[in-house]
Amino acid sequence: MPPAFALHLVTLGVADLARATAFYAAMGLERREHATTGVSFFQAGGVALSLFPRAALAADAGLDAEAGTGRAAATLAFNVPDEASVDAALAHAARLGAEIVKPAQRAFWGGYSGYFADPDGHLWEVAHNPFWPLDADGRPTLPD
Repeated sequence: MPPAFALHLVTLGVADLARATAFYAAMGLERREHATTGVSFFQAGGVALSLFPRAALAADAGLDAEAGTGRAAATLAFNVPDEASVDAALAHAARLGAEIVKPAQRAFWGGYSGYFADPDGHLWEVAHNPFWPLDADGRPTLPD
């Protein structure tokens, strides 16, 4: 029987490792695993976030260095407890140099969300989802 499938690590290919590391630290993620050079690791709830130079990530995957630079290929998201927290998170990201791609607004699915792009163009959705309450650790509780 194979091991259980789970998401443990998200790696973002970045143009400038120092800039990206500073951005995510200022966004409030806790940097860990300082002994490894050429990559930055952050604790991001129950998942680890890794920042790796884009060209090195492409080489590691056996891809052309320009592969995976499209903005709409994937989005990352984090949920917050209320609408005011969505607005606050987007404002904080903007102060740190993120581009607000879509200002916060009522979403078609009944919540409230907006999008920003980090300094490397990775899209993040910040959302308040009233149908997915956050547990004591701040993780969304998905309904059955």
